[in-house]
Amino acid sequence: MTAKISYDDVEVGMELPAQTFPVSRATLVQYAGASGDFNPIHWNEKFAKEVGLPDVIAHGMFTMAEAIRVVTDWAGDPGAVAEYGVRFTKPVVVPNDETGALIEVSAKVAAKLDDDDRTVRVDLTAMSAGQKVLGMSRAVVRLA
Repeated sequence: MTAKISYDDVEVGMELPAQTFPVSRATLVQYAGASGDFNPIHWNEKFAKEVGLPDVIAHGMFTMAEAIRVVTDWAGDPGAVAEYGVRFTKPVVVPNDETGALIEVSAKVAAKLDDDDRTVRVDLTAMSAGQKVLGMSRAVVRLA
């Protein structure tokens, strides 16, 4: 696969289509099974509260993975992401109800980095319950 977005068609400040990702307790259990991360703060409400958390929280790597989907969906190829990094600023709290939590992600092209490599830097904003859950969330993307 290759990126479907042309470097020549991208301008600094261009906004990528925002997305919202629902997170339920079932989602966290599925992710725990796939990742092997069975830390009880991600599925056991009693334990999470005993260690000072407000409730069960989503895995940081899960949150990070959901956020980058905005970029991979836009680029049309997950392999177009050459670099990706974040700082975990706040947890995504996932209540045990019908709604769960939402991760709202927006992104914009912050810089055109290299005309020869056709790379851009995309800055992402990930929010949940009105709080920024990822800081310094940036991806370098190689475009067509």
